[in-house]
Amino acid sequence: MPKSSKAVALDDDVTESARDLLSNEEPSEDAFKKSTLIVPREGARKDRDAEGGPASGGEDGDEEEEEEEEEERPAWNSKLQYILAQVGFSVGLGNVWRFPYLCQKNGGGAYLVPYLILLILIGIPLFFLELAVGQRIRRGSIGVWNYISPRLGGIGFASCLVCFFVALYYNVIISWSLFYFSQSFQQPLPWHECPLIKEQNSTYVVPECEKSSATTYYWYREALDISDSISEGAKLNWRMTVCLLAAWTMVCLAMIKGIQSSGKVMYFSSLFPYVVLICFLVRALLLKGSWDGIRHMFTPKLEIMLEAKVWREAATQVFFALGLGFGGVIAFSSYNKRDNNCHFDAVMVSFINFFTSVLATLVVFAVLGFKANIMSAKCVTVNTKRIVALLGNQLSRNLIPAHINLTEVSAEDYQKLTDIIRGEKGADYPSLGLETCSIEEELNKAVQGTGLAFIAFTEAMTHFPASPFWSVMFFLMLINLGLGSMFGTIEGILTPLIDTFKVRKEFLTVGCCLLAFLIGLLFVQRSGNYYVAMFDDYSATLPLLIVVILENVAVAWVYGVDKFFEDLKDMLGFTPFRFYYYMWKYVTPILLLVLLGSSLIQLCMTPPSYNAWIQELAMEKLVEFPPWGVFVCISLVVTAVLPVPVVFFLRYFNVIDDSMGGVGAVSYKKGRIIKEVSRADEDDDASLIHGRSPSEAPSPMPGNSIYRKPAGTGGPDSDTAPNGRYGIGYLMADMPDMPESDL
Repeated sequence: MPKSSKAVALDDDVTESARDLLSNEEPSEDAFKKSTLIVPREGARKDRDAEGGPASGGEDGDEEEEEEEEEERPAWNSKLQYILAQVGFSVGLGNVWRFPYLCQKNGGGAYLVPYLILLILIGIPLFFLELAVGQRIRRGSIGVWNYISPRLGGIGFASCLVCFFVALYYNVIISWSLFYFSQSFQQPLPWHECPLIKEQNSTYVVPECEKSSATTYYWYREALDISDSISEGAKLNWRMTVCLLAAWTMVCLAMIKGIQSSGKVMYFSSLFPYVVLICFLVRALLLKGSWDGIRHMFTPKLEIMLEAKVWREAATQVFFALGLGFGGVIAFSSYNKRDNNCHFDAVMVSFINFFTSVLATLVVFAVLGFKANIMSAKCVTVNTKRIVALLGNQLSRNLIPAHINLTEVSAEDYQKLTDIIRGEKGADYPSLGLETCSIEEELNKAVQGTGLAFIAFTEAMTHFPASPFWSVMFFLMLINLGLGSMFGTIEGILTPLIDTFKVRKEFLTVGCCLLAFLIGLLFVQRSGNYYVAMFDDYSATLPLLIVVILENVAVAWVYGVDKFFEDLKDMLGFTPFRFYYYMWKYVTPILLLVLLGSSLIQLCMTPPSYNAWIQELAMEKLVEFPPWGVFVCISLVVTAVLPVPVVFFLRYFNVIDDSMGGVGAVSYKKGRIIKEVSRADEDDDASLIHGRSPSEAPSPMPGNSIYRKPAGTGGPDSDTAPNGRYGIGYLMADMPDMPESDL
């Protein structure tokens, strides 16, 4: 409410009179009876003027407003549907291909310790905060932060921008999964072995494939048809373009009716990945070598925990795993009932996310353990043949122990054999070209992101019995994981815009998806994979950190933790643990600032670069972005955070304000309460709002502050009520005989 407005609670007589007016209204004015009458109490008014946010008490007027709001705003069909939506949003592709990589890289099982600690110190408090403000204020991210502090209203716009940037490239990953899913209905799988080139007199393997591997070649050459650098693009990959169109069509159809349509899809998209993960785990545990992978994962390397980098990466993973700062959490919780126990939801969803990451890591390492055994066995076979060829030439036959059969050498026997040869040859051993063939070395090859899903995992599945079935299941799981996160991301864009600008959800959804598809064509050209890496590195990390820090500061320091605790007590029916008070006010902001500082230092020390696939070498090479690429990287960061300072300064210098218009506007809510907005110099018609009794108030005369508008009409000069409907008053000149007491 603007600061120029003045409001007090009406006494019972005046409230009755408003009801009488409503009951005497003509039937043709039905729209009036559906409009909103809002009069906050003086205490609430003072709180909102002082803090720019919601009142902390549970006033009757606020309760009545909340009850009516709940009637009008869409709601989840069930608590299960809501929980599945939050789980589907937070559990995404990062749980499958980034968390296992971080475990492998940062000390195996020891990595779980810093992750759990930071989940409790950063993840759960911030997740609870976002759930609570969304549920209390019942608006998207723009409305929530504008309501708490108008000068910080840019936080919501920044969240929307980040969501849009992330949605652009995240749906491209879903389109890749769609492509692999469509290619999985073949026996053998198309990436099972390298293609052959047939000429008149000879047949040979494609050199690029021979230098790398069948799955690597299929990913870079057949699926992406990738260029050697980001500067070489222009040509669209038509198959990926079709898949991208299909991905955006699915998102659009699922989101077009809001939570009524996306909520039903959640039953499948959120639960199906767990079915697949459990099936994969059971199947992988029955394969040879799977326990080697799991043992490798859970073998703790405690010395690594002392490195600051491990804690920074754990904090970043906690931060992104829960979807903090995107606005999707706030949007989903805004459709809840006010008395929903969001604290329980925050703890439950956070730990579901954690255990999902652990489950996915078990599956990944069990499969990679199986793959490592396959690769080790192949390596032993190839190198045994090399040893046989060297016997009698560079190696003496007496070096071979009698119990070792060179026609069938196990990994253990090969290890003993190479140790004997190394001891005999000494410094000349490397010239023999014999490889180690160690399972541990295979497992130590750190693979993350697309490399894990589309190269390492697909290669392992080619060795599965009934490999097409498992490939179909795996990529269908990736599609569902991606869609669950996409629904939350798109909801983080749509809900704030709909709440703020009152546009039709269907039109906005179709328009947003169409625009995103057209911009997304950038990612399906030959150099598209490099743009995906650029957006992933620069459009989300820093902007989201800044957004979440400002969210924390807005609630803890601008609005006030004490008032927020009173709101939570009123909403939940109990006071949350004092633990959250200290987390929100001191610990979490400090940890986030440290994380932001370390991220900035890392970005400054590392020049913007990407991994380019060099066709001639058949390998990846780290290449710095060209000058225009560096400019784009910087622009992504600046554009994402720009709304925060822009809105702050526009509010600070009063370029924009919260005024509903120059004239007084009265909106009604079933005759219960009134909110009146007037100019500072128009005090003559506001005696009722000033708190005078009806007998002391002058008879209202036709003027600027009392007006009549037909229901359902409005023009450029219409005064819009805060609930998005037009306020309707009475033209008192039409009722000259009405006594003053009835006003």
